[in-house]
Parts: sequence; C-alpha cells; structure tokens
Amino acid sequence: MTVGGTRHLIDVTFNVETDAGGGDPDRTSPTLRRYHQLLWSKPLPDGTEFTLDTTTPYSYLHHASAVGEFLMSSDSIVHSYRGAYLNRLGAVMKQVPPEHAAQVHDEGSTIGGYLLFPGDVRDRKPTINGVRGMHPKICDRIDLTLECIRRHYAQEESPLAGALRRYQDYFALFGDFRRYVEFFLLEDLVNETCVEVRWYLPFDGFGRSPLPQTPDEYETYRQASPHFVRGRNLRILDWASKNLA
Repeated sequence: MTVGGTRHLIDVTFNVETDAGGGDPDRTSPTLRRYHQLLWSKPLPDGTEFTLDTTTPYSYLHHASAVGEFLMSSDSIVHSYRGAYLNRLGAVMKQVPPEHAAQVHDEGSTIGGYLLFPGDVRDRKPTINGVRGMHPKICDRIDLTLECIRRHYAQEESPLAGALRRYQDYFALFGDFRRYVEFFLLEDLVNETCVEVRWYLPFDGFGRSPLPQTPDEYETYRQASPHFVRGRNLRILDWASKNLA
C-alpha cells in the first residue's frame, strides 16, 4: 500500500531492512529516515511547524525553531525477541515456531514499527531509546513505554520517569498525552478516551516481567504487536493521503 505524490511516497509495506545495507535500519535505512521526515514534519499543537532537516552534521533528524532545538533519532518499537533477551527468554523461544517470530519481526520492519525520540545525550545518561531497551521492567515494549509517557504527563512515577524528565522540553511540545499520541498516530495503543494503554500482555503496574513467560504468552504478544502495527500503518496511509501531495 503506497500513498502520496510522485515526490512524497509512503509505502507502508516496505521493509526498511532491505535498504539498510545490513546495518541497523534506525541508522542506515535512507527510506526510513525519509519517511520519518515526511510524516513528522508537521504542525505541533501550538501551530509551530516541527520541521525536520537532514542537513545538520552528526544528526539523524534536526529541528530548530522558537520552541527549541531537538536532535531526533529513530527507534524500533516492535520486537520479535527472536534474538534479543535470550538469556531471559531462550527456553520460551525454543518452543515458538520460527515463522511466528519472523512474522512479528517482518511486520515490525515497516514504518508503523518505528518512532522518533530525542537522540542527544543529556547529563551523561542514556537516551530514552537506550533506557527503554536496558530497563528490566520495559525490555523495549512500546505499550509499557507509552504507559510511562502517560504517567509523565500525569506527573506520576514510572520506570522511565528519570529519562523522560531529562527531555521534559521535548514532551512539553505536545502539551498533553492525548496530543502526543495523536501527533505520532499511536491511537491503536490506547482506549477510545486516550486515558488507558492497550496492553500486549497482562499488566500489574510494572510488577511482572515484561517478557512473555510461556509460549501461550508469546502467542498473545504475537497477535497484539502486529495488530498495532497494521492499525498504525493504516493511520499513516490516511494521514499521508490528506497531507502529502
């Protein structure tokens, strides 16, 4: 599925690994970078154009205006766990059909499986991308990350609270949680009123492991994660058809 004019094409079926040259698509896929630039260079809730450029040295995407300067980086928000966290998940993954993990991986390698976060290091501490990958209560789960962002806007604590506070100026651009969700077309991860996150796995307030603990839990995760990506890709198509000429 492709939409846009001849200069601004968005193909939500394109696997960004195919032009990453064997590297990390977040860094080396020119198509992913172009899609991010096209999709998220748009007005912020206050009307300021969040223009993203690719010409600033040593920057993936860069914005500078009266609202501030932001160095943005891409992050994969869908993970099959077929190669990561195997020290904690290896016994489960041995029982998961390889094609099931491959499905999660492949669908997550489309534009719907990627998001921008600030990429500059602050206070010599890890970025949001780094913390959400390293934190044992998050393990790269975007639904859990989004719950932390919801709590940030509500001034509540979460496993990512410290990292999110370091980038308070960035989150302030969107005003509140709803408008952050709407800006990045993440509505399929929240309920209709945008006050609750839709969980991939049962949630108990960050008490349980974020990783699937059984093959049945992995199957639940396998159904939920690509469902989100497909829904987000449809939202991307709809937005692009209305805004990219």
